[in-house]
Amino acid sequence: MNDQRIQAKKKILIIDDEIDLCLLLKNYFTRKDCEVNVSHTLGEGLDMLKKESPDVLFLDNNLPDGVAWDMAPTIAKNHPNLYIVLISAYHQSVPTMPLNAHFNAITKPISLADLNSKFALM
Repeated sequence: MNDQRIQAKKKILIIDDEIDLCLLLKNYFTRKDCEVNVSHTLGEGLDMLKKESPDVLFLDNNLPDGVAWDMAPTIAKNHPNLYIVLISAYHQSVPTMPLNAHFNAITKPISLADLNSKFALM
């Protein structure tokens, strides 16, 4: 009997309206053998968050249907094991997150060097 343990793929959800950035992130994490889902609106993204239960969420601030960072503390509270990466093209004030929240903030434009340094262990 083979005792190898099968490790589940990490699940990534990207909620961002910038199609090029979504493609960059999706390609990067797909090559790292992650399952990647993308949404370009906050409403659709929040639905996907409930259905997909990702390990990592990339959350843009300004979306066509809302200010997503306003939702970040609630998302962190409702999904305590989720790692949230807040992304924005502007130097936004990071919302007050719950004490046990796992999160980081990255300013756009995001480069592969940024991803390699911040997600080297993935």
